[in-house]
Amino acid sequence: MIVQVLHGILNSIFSVFAVSWWIILPLAMAFVFWQFWTYYIYVQYLRSQKWVLLEIKIPAVIEKTPKAMEQVFAAVYGTYSFGFTFRQKYIEGHVREDWLSFELVGFAGGVHFYVRTPDSYRNLIEAAIYSQYPDAEVHEAQDYQDLFPRTLPNKVYDIFGTDYHLVRENAYPIRTYEFFESTVDEHRLDPIAAITEAMSKLKNDEAIWIQIFVRPAGPDWKEEAEEVLDKLIGRKKPAPPKGMLSNFGEFARNLSVAAIEHPSWEEAAVKKEEKEKNLLLGLTPGEREILEAIEEKMGKLGFETNIRFVYIDRRDSFTRSNIAAVMSTFHQYSAPHLNAFRPNVSTLTVVRGNLKLAKDRRLWYKKRRIWDAYRRMYWPRKTSILNTEELATIFHFPSIVVEAPLLRRLGAKKGEPPAGLPVE
Repeated sequence: MIVQVLHGILNSIFSVFAVSWWIILPLAMAFVFWQFWTYYIYVQYLRSQKWVLLEIKIPAVIEKTPKAMEQVFAAVYGTYSFGFTFRQKYIEGHVREDWLSFELVGFAGGVHFYVRTPDSYRNLIEAAIYSQYPDAEVHEAQDYQDLFPRTLPNKVYDIFGTDYHLVRENAYPIRTYEFFESTVDEHRLDPIAAITEAMSKLKNDEAIWIQIFVRPAGPDWKEEAEEVLDKLIGRKKPAPPKGMLSNFGEFARNLSVAAIEHPSWEEAAVKKEEKEKNLLLGLTPGEREILEAIEEKMGKLGFETNIRFVYIDRRDSFTRSNIAAVMSTFHQYSAPHLNAFRPNVSTLTVVRGNLKLAKDRRLWYKKRRIWDAYRRMYWPRKTSILNTEELATIFHFPSIVVEAPLLRRLGAKKGEPPAGLPVE
């Protein structure tokens, strides 16, 4: 019986296709072509991008807080396109917003700060940095990745790496630099001191690389944050607007009883407002703090972000102590009632489980994948939303309280030539 039913269904499908194939087949081919075309032009656009690696050499004394770096990230938001035209999207290949990479790199020779950017944004980046750090130096640098083989791991070097993302929803913020600040210099802490100290203790043939991808996020993430707020408060979404007939019926009902009672729609609105006020009054101090933290995060510009960490060392001296030192630095941004960072399990170069079949091969594949992703700047599948304050907490130039011995600080300040200096 079942076979006969399936046979009848297949016959019906073939009959319909035999009559309408000349319509269905071109539409299917057009859809496939369009998918290949959008992918092709996007890849061509990425290949046409000329990337520039800018190194920032910081002055010997920085008395500014990470607030200055927050303004730099706010300027970087200027790369947001606010939407693409049809030509930009489907002919030129601007399928997604352009991204930049802020990189913190440690070798045995010192700690370096880099910004990897498309050449078209170079002036914007330099102007943003000089506006907040006029004593710094920004110059194009040779790519530090060339110091290691293009393919890792190999017989000489081994690596460890992972991506980091937020534990909870994007609406919840991490612990930011304001938590570490103090009005007294002796009590002031710099959250970047832990990672720069670890980098300053690296030996020869050892490296720690941290790559922070940023891309301006649109307004959608704030709508998601509003939903989180509504859920915490217990506030329901406003009902969709009623039709004309519904409004007329409500008007007629209120008109018929107007002599003995007030119209009910105003009372309903007042009751709803009073109910929301009562919900807010019933919140605990901790719940109020969470709501305020979410609202503060929403009040600043947001970026799609991915943090990628890679550790490199020779196989005969590979140690996990530096890995633990770097990973522990991300714990300082954790706020138990808000948010925290955790490694992305899909990119973490660890093979879990008791299945030993091809375990070494699977581990090699994960290491090779994270290495290629770092070198080729692959945009990840999973990202987090961080605002300018959170980004400035993770990446900023160390203040005067940071005493890592191998920080590459400028020994002297450059001056401008005097006005009226003869040139001939």
